[in-house]
Amino acid sequence: MENIKTALLVMDMQSSILSNLPDTQELISNVNKVIKAARNRQIPVIYITVGFRQGMPEINSNNKVFSGIKQHMADVNMKEWVAIHPELSPEEEDIVITKRRFSAFTGSDLEVVLRGLNIQHLVLTGVSTSGVVLSTVREASDKDYKLTVIEDCCKDGDEEVHHVLMRKIFPRQADVIKVNDWT
Repeated sequence: MENIKTALLVMDMQSSILSNLPDTQELISNVNKVIKAARNRQIPVIYITVGFRQGMPEINSNNKVFSGIKQHMADVNMKEWVAIHPELSPEEEDIVITKRRFSAFTGSDLEVVLRGLNIQHLVLTGVSTSGVVLSTVREASDKDYKLTVIEDCCKDGDEEVHHVLMRKIFPRQADVIKVNDWT
């Protein structure tokens, strides 16, 4: 790695989200490898979860995606919903940040934490590729972070969309690598 400070972002790896995707065991295994490699290199591991207050007062009816789930999730226990998958549980030194929209930056204190740690390079993992990963790549690029996306540590409900993003969209703003290239 270059002589710039790096952080690993583990995004939306919540049991509630992963349960909506097929065949997540390989993804979980790959993300685990990357987390272990980051810890071994003393690279900060930052978990990003999407979460809301009970009743989701943060969701405006103009937000097409989130307003659609607001009624559906009215009775969901938000503390349980934001729980990170047990096989990927944070350790004491890891940082957990809650966001309120797709991008890891929106409605969170991620940028303040990154500045505090003097991070200039973000390594991204997450679900979904067309949600948190895409939105975070775009915003982080606009904020001048160096970016790496670990392709097989990301997953989307639509494999074709995942493939197009990894092959045609992300390479414009990030290095796209495989788990074995990083670990």
